[in-house]
Amino acid sequence: MSATLEATPVARPQVRRTQLLIDGEWCDSVSGETFATYHPATEEKIADVSQANAEDVDLAVKAARRAFEEGEWHEMDARDRGALILKLADLIEENIEELAALETLDNGKPINDAMGADLPLVVDCLRYYAGWADKIHGGTIPIRGNYFCYTRPEPVGVVGQIIPW
Repeated sequence: MSATLEATPVARPQVRRTQLLIDGEWCDSVSGETFATYHPATEEKIADVSQANAEDVDLAVKAARRAFEEGEWHEMDARDRGALILKLADLIEENIEELAALETLDNGKPINDAMGADLPLVVDCLRYYAGWADKIHGGTIPIRGNYFCYTRPEPVGVVGQIIPW
């Protein structure tokens, strides 16, 4: 006996944002340039998306550095940081159908793959690392010789990322 998976029809999701997210605000790229993104199966234009360049990346990194140095994250307890990452996982899980539909629209991936594998793995990964936030402690490390070697947990700082959403 064999089973056949049937794709559930999904309404086309609304693309709500096409700008860059810098310093907590949605904004056009410095150059004002955009690029078109297309549905791979139909070649239908989905949207015009702001095209970042080096100047935009520099603004984003400076904003992130400023937020890190002056904002709450730097002084925030590890448990509270973990709680925020857990909240992100919850939000992804709550919006999994819309996110899966957007992923499918953008790259042609089968909806069942996005909703049944990719996004649940994202949620699992976020929850895993959020759980470590308050479990990493400094400690001494035994080494040869007359040395004292230790680890000290502290926030790394600004990290550049390209994220899909």
